[in-house]
Amino acid sequence: MVFRIGIISDTHGLLRPEAERALTGVDHIIHGGDIGDPDIITALRRIAPVSAIRGNVDTGDWAGQYPETERVRLAGRWFYLLHDLKTMQIDPVTQGIDVVVSGHSHVPEIDTVDGVLYVNPGSAGRRRFKLPITLAILHVTTEALRPVIHDLEAD
Repeated sequence: MVFRIGIISDTHGLLRPEAERALTGVDHIIHGGDIGDPDIITALRRIAPVSAIRGNVDTGDWAGQYPETERVRLAGRWFYLLHDLKTMQIDPVTQGIDVVVSGHSHVPEIDTVDGVLYVNPGSAGRRRFKLPITLAILHVTTEALRPVIHDLEAD
């Protein structure tokens, strides 16, 4: 059985219809910060349960309900969520983390280091520079983790 996790970040108050369509059918959504507006999380919760952290632009009173970092267990795997990977203060290997989810850079990236999967879904909000508008879908099975970056303008 496949458990599908939608990973989105840096919406900055804009939830594109393309993002909503790409997330339709996922089992869970992770928002990697810079939400920008609490209505974003409300809309995402209409699609699937959401785990979210706050980013550096999430400064209003509403943002206090979201932690800066969070450990989440999904589909038998441990996820560590933080907005800016450069601020990570734990060793994911010794902490038993399977997947580290970050955002902030607006640059989509997938990497595996010492057996830990790192996923930055890029930015699904307003365009920054000439970077693509993206999110990720992570397919989780008992045997593997298979992340895929989706370009919302090309899909």
